[in-house]
Amino acid sequence: MFKPNLFLLLGGTLFIVILIVPTILVVLFSGVNTKELLAENSRSGPIETTQPVSDETSVKPSIDSSVEVTVYRSGKKTIEKFPLDQYLIGVIAGEMPAEFKSEALKAQVLTARTYYIKRMLSPNKEKLPQEAQVIDTVDNQVFINKEERKEKWGSDYQWKENKISKAVKETDGQIITYNDSPIEATFFSTSNGYTENAEDYWNNALPYLKSVKSSWDKISPSYMNEKTIPVEEFERRLGVNLKKSSISDPIAWTEGKRVKKIEIGGKVLTGKEVRERLNLKSSDFNLSIKGKNIVIKTKGSGHGVGLSQYGANGMANEGKKYEEIIKYYYQNVEIAFGDEFLNKVMAKR
Repeated sequence: MFKPNLFLLLGGTLFIVILIVPTILVVLFSGVNTKELLAENSRSGPIETTQPVSDETSVKPSIDSSVEVTVYRSGKKTIEKFPLDQYLIGVIAGEMPAEFKSEALKAQVLTARTYYIKRMLSPNKEKLPQEAQVIDTVDNQVFINKEERKEKWGSDYQWKENKISKAVKETDGQIITYNDSPIEATFFSTSNGYTENAEDYWNNALPYLKSVKSSWDKISPSYMNEKTIPVEEFERRLGVNLKKSSISDPIAWTEGKRVKKIEIGGKVLTGKEVRERLNLKSSDFNLSIKGKNIVIKTKGSGHGVGLSQYGANGMANEGKKYEEIIKYYYQNVEIAFGDEFLNKVMAKR
């Protein structure tokens, strides 16, 4: 009769445990994990995996840095040259408070980049001294260089510089287009609660520059303004005589709630004419005679056409992204990479 060897029995049992038990455990626990993963996916979407970043992606060259901008410095009456990305940093620093939300800064970057490209491709742009492409004033876009930014910002320089630089980098090469062409990317500080149709201020209609509501601007320090002008100066600037006829209520209003036409001293003037001749903040104004002076109350600051800077910041405060801000203030536009247009700019140099 065969008698099993104790060592053989123990060895066989151990073999079965090693071979079979892990298999059973894997089957059991893999079923539980699969159910958990399916449940998790139904709540949160696909599970993200970390992919290694290739060298090509990590060192992708900047589109903006490939273009050189020649700036006429009006104060010094000299020329300074900058890569486009550095020029844009100087423009944003000159045109919009760095304290604004990053998404508002990005929207401003797109307007500035688009403005530059549109200007460079325009056959009718005005000539500037010493073959400069742009001037550093509101005639084009306000620009301040690095040394001027350091002086302006003082101890806040580094964080403001970093914040604006980041906005430029994160929108590298992006422009605003309509029908595949760069738009007239006009902007201004503060609305009166509405933006203005292009044709109501410049007499030429553009389909993407239409009046929209902009209620965020009320927090702007430039939302309400008051100015006093002596009657004699008022008459001289407008070419009117208040002794013959007084100031009437506006004859017509624009869609953006600004003065379209008004009769003053028997003469009919446009709201734009009054604003520009009297150097008013806005063409939404109210005139009243106080003794030997004219008191003028205005609402908003700027021409009112295109992107409102304080409106953009208000939208960003509500969590809106720069793409949403752009497509709100410019109707039916697209955001595209401007490589093709920048290449044309470089070819014209």
